[in-house]
Amino acid sequence: MCRSIKTLRPPALPEEATEDDIRAAALQYVRKVSGFRAPAAHNREVFERAVDEIADATARLLDGLEVRGAHHAHPVHPAPSVVRRQAREPQPDAV
Repeated sequence: MCRSIKTLRPPALPEEATEDDIRAAALQYVRKVSGFRAPAAHNREVFERAVDEIADATARLLDGLEVRGAHHAHPVHPAPSVVRRQAREPQPDAV
């Protein structure tokens, strides 16, 4: 829906999402749904309340999720350009 909102749970984030991460995602969501980047003065209170409520709901969601397999290290595959460069480099003689 909103490309600016990033996934906030492991393993997408290497560490736990911060309060700032959660609030930024909530703000992006409210901006997208309301159609306002910054609300007019007469809408500011309801806009900010929506951001707070969505941030709270997001924090509860993240706290309640059970991410299975998050403790397993995922293999890191080098980029194709790295593989090609390593193949071109001279290899030390094996003893």
